[in-house]
Amino acid sequence: MMSRRRFLKGMLLSLGIVTGGIIAVLEFVTGKRFALFSQTVPVSDAPEQGGEVPVSRPVGEAAVVEQAEPQAEETASNELLLSFFLLSDMHISMDQPIMTDKLHWALKDLTNFESKVDMIVFGGDLTDFGRDGDYDLLKSTMAQYKLPPFYGNMGNHDYYDIWLDQKNGWFSEKTMPNGKTDAMARNRFLNFIGYKDGNVYKDVYVNGVHLIMVSQECYVQEKRDVGEGAWYKDDQLDWLKKAMEPHKDGSPAIVFIHQPLPSQGGDGRTHQLIRATEFRAIMEPYKNVVVLSGHTHWDFNVNNHDNPGETFRWFNNSAVGPCRGDSTRSSKRSQGMYVQVYKDKIHVRGREFSDRSWIESADWEVPIVKV
Repeated sequence: MMSRRRFLKGMLLSLGIVTGGIIAVLEFVTGKRFALFSQTVPVSDAPEQGGEVPVSRPVGEAAVVEQAEPQAEETASNELLLSFFLLSDMHISMDQPIMTDKLHWALKDLTNFESKVDMIVFGGDLTDFGRDGDYDLLKSTMAQYKLPPFYGNMGNHDYYDIWLDQKNGWFSEKTMPNGKTDAMARNRFLNFIGYKDGNVYKDVYVNGVHLIMVSQECYVQEKRDVGEGAWYKDDQLDWLKKAMEPHKDGSPAIVFIHQPLPSQGGDGRTHQLIRATEFRAIMEPYKNVVVLSGHTHWDFNVNNHDNPGETFRWFNNSAVGPCRGDSTRSSKRSQGMYVQVYKDKIHVRGREFSDRSWIESADWEVPIVKV
């Protein structure tokens, strides 16, 4: 007498033979291969930004449950929150057509870019002399493109109109300020940038990311001893303290300055951020702060633009306009920064606008540390 176990084994064997025969016929007719008891499917499509190459796994309830959770966490941590271009030191001038050409290269690149661009930040020295005509040229150039929203801060050159003789427009140091004022320069910048509160500094939240533009408030007409340095008044430093307070929770903040910081241990001077001791003290309590500066014009290919040893991460931008290390003001190089803010990191990359290429020596990732 056949046992129940032998009966079931026989049934399964017969079923396997019959099923195998059916599959063999189907494979012969269709030319396709069919799996008998399992198959593999991709975990997911590759994410738009970051993530790993998709892998395959066996179908089955347990496999789906166990594997889905890590994948969901990775996707969430790599979620792209914000991307923008930082364009520093454009030096747009009615007298220097090459600077307008270089701006065209940058705007053509970012309006036909491989990834999304949520906004533009102008990092100071938008113009060469800060004249009405320079800003008019900047506006008319930008008007030729469909651009995202833009913000910015002032640089020392945006105050330079005071050096120009009022009659013939020539550089005249002896007669400076030539009937002009720093206040006039600030008003021209504000009319271009669109800040309504009368301050040349600004902070905004874009896609939940905090961007803080710290801006040079005066020049040598009002405060002769600043030279080419960045002077911040008490009101702006008090404002900066309050702007940083929300970041006690560890949320990232990106701070834009024009002139770079001096070496640690003291304040700066001409061509530097002057009240550097106070600036560093304001930044010190907070994690996940990235500071981006301009002014130096150094080609990304020439030297290191990462500045170690701070309580924050600090990177120095190159220049859309005159690019040092590449010869002259008529140089064919034009560079800027592309910044992507994810939930778990900030990615900073150098971009060459003349040929729309990435600069290998300028590629940094800053992990966002949990507090």
